[in-house]
Amino acid sequence: MYQRIGVAAYKKDLTNTLMLCAHLGNPHQKFPSIHVGGTNGKGSVSHILAALCQAAGLKTGLYISPHYKDFTERIKINGQYMPKRRVTAFVAQHKELIESVEPSFFELCVAMAFDHFAREKVDIAIIEVGLGGRLDSTNVITPLLSVITNISYDHMNLLGNTLPEIAFEKAGIIKPGVPVVIGETHPESAPVFIKKALETESEFVFADQHLTVTEPDNQSNFGTTTRYHIDRQGQRWLSDLEVNLAGPYQGKNLATALEAWHIFQKMPIVSNRSNDTVLRTGLKNISALTKFMGRWQVIGQHPTILCDSAHNEAGLQEAFGRMNTWLQEAGPSGATLHIVTGMVNDKDLSKALVLFPTAARYYFAKANIPRGLDAVYLQQEAARYGLQGRAYPSVRRAFTAARRTAAAQDLILVIGSIFVVGEVL
Repeated sequence: MYQRIGVAAYKKDLTNTLMLCAHLGNPHQKFPSIHVGGTNGKGSVSHILAALCQAAGLKTGLYISPHYKDFTERIKINGQYMPKRRVTAFVAQHKELIESVEPSFFELCVAMAFDHFAREKVDIAIIEVGLGGRLDSTNVITPLLSVITNISYDHMNLLGNTLPEIAFEKAGIIKPGVPVVIGETHPESAPVFIKKALETESEFVFADQHLTVTEPDNQSNFGTTTRYHIDRQGQRWLSDLEVNLAGPYQGKNLATALEAWHIFQKMPIVSNRSNDTVLRTGLKNISALTKFMGRWQVIGQHPTILCDSAHNEAGLQEAFGRMNTWLQEAGPSGATLHIVTGMVNDKDLSKALVLFPTAARYYFAKANIPRGLDAVYLQQEAARYGLQGRAYPSVRRAFTAARRTAAAQDLILVIGSIFVVGEVL
């Protein structure tokens, strides 16, 4: 399992997935899909699109990774987790095949999801890429639409050390004749995407060249819903759009998802179902419709307890930009920022730790997975960047210490790894 042990579990090949799917009767060919990749935001964009599809009355499958607490979070239909009895029945029924093929955990998950969606006859499935794109197990599908949120530095040991190299892997989900939405225009990655789209004769659009998303003033930093104004080509398109998302990065994800929806709603599968009411209903009820979690999620008050699964350079920049604003506003009141954090052992610490605010009290912990970075080592490395705090043998111990120490007006932020957040939710 890549999430637990890292590189050793990553299969740079689609052979096993194709073998599993062939044995299962090629379930991935039995339902239409939207494929969502990118470095950051692909999970949020996938959930937004799923909510919109559900609001439009489509029976909607959603495949995501990793999970926070329960394996079945990965495979949902209309927000309902795949029943556990279905999971165990699938494994038992195909035990001989599994032992013969010896797939990775992720390859088996993908095949299981495709089989579940085909058996349940979903109208549409939103499929989130696991890692990369070109060689990701999900890339056996031919979707109606491909979406690439953005490109940033992450998983360089597998995808390449430059943005063009990473973009090449992400661009692998662009299929012949299938339109593609790219969320953000970056001078190093845009030429890679354009070249690939021209080669595959795929219509392409950069969402940030068409949509501008702004937040009205005087909104809470830690609410569950955010209001946005949306302009298309400089003209107001949607005012006071209520979106059941929070976090400083969600405006970009919303723009990407809305541009994808703009293209998708013209397709026969949904063209007679989409309207302004569907759009607003879906966006207002994302969590209820899809069980979205773990991103800028408030789980306690007095002190405020905020969980966010940002874990790479771009995601942490966005999160701590908002934290620095909070520190400036809260400083005069004497409020303190407490940060519970842990990382995986293949993360480039120099790119991450430099982004953490020094004006915070730290609680360093090791996530309960083999890839978890030793908390004492993280504490020592963090000290080189002026980050001071104690090391704890577990996330639970670190979180308990933060809650015991924090005053009612303080803020506890749990961040740094999806697995750290998962232990707190």
